Amino acid sequence: MWTPADRALVGDFGSGQALTDEQFRLLEPLIPPAKPGGRPRSTDPRNLLDGLFYLVRTGCQWRHLPPPPAFPPWQTVYGYLRAFLRDGVWETIRHHLMVVLRQGAGREASPTAAVVDTQSVKTTEAGGPRGWDGAKRLKGRKRHVAVDVDGLLLGVVVHAADIQDADGLGDLLRRVKPLYAWLRVIFADSIYNRLAALLACFLAGLALIIVRRPAGTTGFVVQPRRWVVERTLGWFGRWRRLSRDYEGLPEVSETMVTLAAIRLMLHRLAHPNRMRLPAP
Repeated sequence: MWTPADRALVGDFGSGQALTDEQFRLLEPLIPPAKPGGRPRSTDPRNLLDGLFYLVRTGCQWRHLPPPPAFPPWQTVYGYLRAFLRDGVWETIRHHLMVVLRQGAGREASPTAAVVDTQSVKTTEAGGPRGWDGAKRLKGRKRHVAVDVDGLLLGVVVHAADIQDADGLGDLLRRVKPLYAWLRVIFADSIYNRLAALLACFLAGLALIIVRRPAGTTGFVVQPRRWVVERTLGWFGRWRRLSRDYEGLPEVSETMVTLAAIRLMLHRLAHPNRMRLPAP
């Protein structure tokens, strides 16, 4: 719930998206403490997280991140983003929230089935690996994602768009399979019906099930299992930082997708009171 102190701190920059007390309590134990030695940590972790979620949600440039007292300086926010990425903090938070949501829904912590798909997005002049996707007619990168049957993100790999979906599946499975020992089945569309994808699943000890479009159908058709990953990609479309790939490094692009998934899972666990800020 918004308080006068919250509004005074965040102002109009918050747009109603600042973390609530309950949401921050879920994240606070997962934020690593300051390293020993040197000056004490002066950055408020809650303010730091609000700044990161604001950037991913609104799609602003790093240098246009609202300055203190709204959020820490953009150099500080970016520095913590890279430091937590290097230490695996974002993946730890995503995995923890996913397990909590699955257990809250009466499921096992480790899924037995995953659904995979890719999303091609354009890049900018920021540089980094990119390629031409002939099917989507764009030059950029692909986000290769795996979700469980509830649409929760299990893993993401970002690579150049000229890499075929079946060829990039191996990198995704090498990242996802060690985290989920009970994973047995992968659902995918017909583009994965290739030797490279079959070999990747075989080496990972997984069964690949191709979900084909019903014969004779035209237009939009809800396909079993596959609609879950399409819905998740649709959720990501609401985060303006993900409308394009603005990052120079693929690992930072993966972190942006992970941050969006973390925020979505926080909303499921602790939905804030949707109070609109008064007009200025």
